[in-house]
Amino acid sequence: MKNTTTKQDVNTISRLDYFNQFNLVEPFLAFIGFTLFACLFIACFFSLNYYYQVLVFHGFTWFGATNEGLGLLDEGGDHCDIYDGKWVWDDNYPLYESPDCPFIDSGFRCLENGRSDSFYTKWRWQPRACNLPRFNATKMLEKLRNRRIAFIGDSIGRNQWESLLCMLSSAIPNKDSIYEVNGNPITKHKGFLVFRFAHYNCMVEYYRAPFLVAQGSAPSGAPKGVKMALRLDRMDRTQQQWVGADVMVFNTGHWWSHDKTTNRGCFFQEGTQVNLKMDIGTAFRKSIETLLDFVHSKVNTSKTQVYFRTYAPQHFRGGTWSNGGHCHHIKLPDFGPFPDKTEEHVDIVRDVLSKHPGREQVIETMNVTPMTYQRQDGHTSLYHFGRGGNETEPPGEDCSHWCLPGVPDLWNELLYALFLKWESDHSSTPT
Repeated sequence: MKNTTTKQDVNTISRLDYFNQFNLVEPFLAFIGFTLFACLFIACFFSLNYYYQVLVFHGFTWFGATNEGLGLLDEGGDHCDIYDGKWVWDDNYPLYESPDCPFIDSGFRCLENGRSDSFYTKWRWQPRACNLPRFNATKMLEKLRNRRIAFIGDSIGRNQWESLLCMLSSAIPNKDSIYEVNGNPITKHKGFLVFRFAHYNCMVEYYRAPFLVAQGSAPSGAPKGVKMALRLDRMDRTQQQWVGADVMVFNTGHWWSHDKTTNRGCFFQEGTQVNLKMDIGTAFRKSIETLLDFVHSKVNTSKTQVYFRTYAPQHFRGGTWSNGGHCHHIKLPDFGPFPDKTEEHVDIVRDVLSKHPGREQVIETMNVTPMTYQRQDGHTSLYHFGRGGNETEPPGEDCSHWCLPGVPDLWNELLYALFLKWESDHSSTPT
């Protein structure tokens, strides 16, 4: 066969050989690889440096550190302020996993709804001056045998109630022995739910009463524009159902706003008169006075524990629930100082109790507001849309309610400590 290679072909081959001798491809790939590695290293450095700054310089403590010595239940422990403390990382947390607890609303199941991080489940509250007793579900159930514990309040109270159901049920292998006495499922609805722990014959109950005082239709002769009225001098109509409980946990606050009251035509009533000019702060104060009067006159506080859990702050950024507020990007607690100004609802509760010193002892105030203010990382945010559910969810992120497991578990650890302390104090009181 005749060789048809031309002079032009020879020149082209020669040029290729010339460039090939430098082998430019491998250095180019090496340069690209080095650049990507350097960028990744720098990003990791700044990321780790950020977490170091946050965790070290803001007083973060690893490995679930506790204070040496005094426990809340020890002699002298009653002088400890359990609300003055800090959040510490504890690998022993959470106390339960949401797939193992059938008593959680789909909207609180953040990990199951797609949240990728679980850091928010690992924080434990550590008082500065003492140690809290470690939560023991079996011990609490035993002390609740043949008794009732009732949560009365808004949906944040429901958040806490479901948390306690999960914490207590972690000691019960057979979850079928825990059931709603009326056969109602855990779904968002108005009314109440009562769960019975059959082996202990104890009831863990929730009553929806977002204002604590009664809400109803406007009285006859009410001014134009009044669609509903809050009876500031009368407790919620569910009172007859929960008044006999052995432990009561009240909360309110999130519904005391213009959006939930006056903007909806809901005004404030005392006796037969509706007051269109009363501000929300004054109305809230009157509702707390009504609660205090009711407990003082209707509840035997020598046998019944009564707690009022304070307002749990919201953490919307850049808006509110309905106009773009968000919090899903926050993955760590706020380790900075507590805010200088306390929440108005807390101030009002304290002021009402201080003006009735003889009655102050009938209600134990659980001031979780400052500690919860720091837990901006624990909200359901984008992950309040339950998978597979048929509930209609409002648009936007939820930076009011809390993932479970999560922050409400720590409220219940405080409740557990106070519960044990009350039991101890009253068991030693002569009868």
